[in-house]
Amino acid sequence: DNYGYAKGYNLGLAHINHRIVCLLNNDVAVTQNWLVPILDSYNATDAAIIQPKLLDFKAKEYFEYAGAAGGFIDKLGYPYCRGRIFNSIEKDNGQYNDTFPIFWASGACLFIKKDIIEELNGFDEQFFAHMEEIDLCWRAFNYGYSTLYIGQSNIYHLGGATLNHNNPKKTYLNFRNSLYTLVKNAHGNLSVLVFSRLLLDGIAGLRFIMQFKWLHFVAILKAHFSFYKAIPRLLKQRKSLIQRKGYYKRTSIVWSYFVRNNQVY
Repeated sequence: DNYGYAKGYNLGLAHINHRIVCLLNNDVAVTQNWLVPILDSYNATDAAIIQPKLLDFKAKEYFEYAGAAGGFIDKLGYPYCRGRIFNSIEKDNGQYNDTFPIFWASGACLFIKKDIIEELNGFDEQFFAHMEEIDLCWRAFNYGYSTLYIGQSNIYHLGGATLNHNNPKKTYLNFRNSLYTLVKNAHGNLSVLVFSRLLLDGIAGLRFIMQFKWLHFVAILKAHFSFYKAIPRLLKQRKSLIQRKGYYKRTSIVWSYFVRNNQVY
């Protein structure tokens, strides 16, 4: 059976009894001594989750889409990274060779303390795959835990080995799961947040139509219908969780990128 990323890792984590665990995709190449800065950071800080620098296996001088130099979200839950905003990917010129607090760590390579992932009840298996790590990191943030990026530790990620960026199923999962994450975790007026998000998703759908990417437009529609069906469950989850202020640094990464043409973090 294909349990997906979320349930697959939950099943595996149940058999691990170490203080720190590393969730590492099978399309990742590590570098010599890459673990040293990670372990040093765990010994020197109270970080719960840590991500190394993700570079592109196919173009090693560039950051990799899935996590680059650490992730953030805007007010409506749209994700972006240092080193990658939407499809604009930066070249690695050493600009992110730092240790920096981030909001979410990439599921391509994510270190987490075992007791904390147990406290958070692991990954949400309803996600199946895509954005479940953002949901996990958001819940960790809401419970007062910190996530850290370590730029002195490098790995290379092939990316798209399961679903490439042109696959409509990836579009479906990303749009659906992003809405799941927003409803569960966002602090504030949920009706306003969700309405604004659905409106922008609709604009993204129209953009796909203009690009003649009909299957991606249909994928957004399916994602929204799946989201509507899941609303009762999501609201129940929301009531059982904590929502904390201060989760975003930018109000709208969509406005910043598409209107103001800010393509670099």
